[in-house]
Amino acid sequence: MVNKADLDELLIGRLCAELVLPEPDPAAWREQIRGVCTQLRDQYLKYPGISRAALAMVPTDLETVRVNEGMLAILLAGGVAPQAAAWAIDALLLYVAAYCLETSIARRRSAQDDVAWVLDRDELRRRFTALPAETFPHAAELTAGEGHDRFDFTLALMIDGLAPR
Repeated sequence: MVNKADLDELLIGRLCAELVLPEPDPAAWREQIRGVCTQLRDQYLKYPGISRAALAMVPTDLETVRVNEGMLAILLAGGVAPQAAAWAIDALLLYVAAYCLETSIARRRSAQDDVAWVLDRDELRRRFTALPAETFPHAAELTAGEGHDRFDFTLALMIDGLAPR
C-alpha cells in the first residue's frame, strides 16, 4: 500500500467481497441488478465516507472487478447490448455512490446538530406544505417518500430504461 487511494481501493474491494452475485437469469435480470445495487448501497452506508472514495477510484481491485463482471453478466443475460450494459454499470455505480455520499453527509451533519444545513423530514414537510398552494401546487410531492423510496425509484427508472437488443 502506497497512499490513501490504495487504502480506499482496498477498503472498497473488501466491501465488494461481501456482495453476493446471483447466477444471471434472463427472466429476473432487472431484480438481480437491483439487488446487487441495493447490496452495494447497504455496504456503503455502513461505512460513511467510503462512497466518496468510490467516486474517485478506478476499479482495479479483483473484488471490484468481480462485481463489475457480475453486473455485466446480469445485464447481458437480460438482452442489453454489450456497450449499453457496460455504460449502464458506470451510471448505476455512480448513482449508488452519489446517493450514499449525500446520505452520509446529511447523517453526519444531522448528528452534529447542524440545523442550518439539514432539516429533519417533518420540518421540511411542514415548511413545504405551508407554502401558498396557488404558487406552489406541487410542493408536497417534492418532499414525498420515506427511507430509500427515492433510491428505489431512481434505480428502477435507470434499469427499466435499458432496452434489450
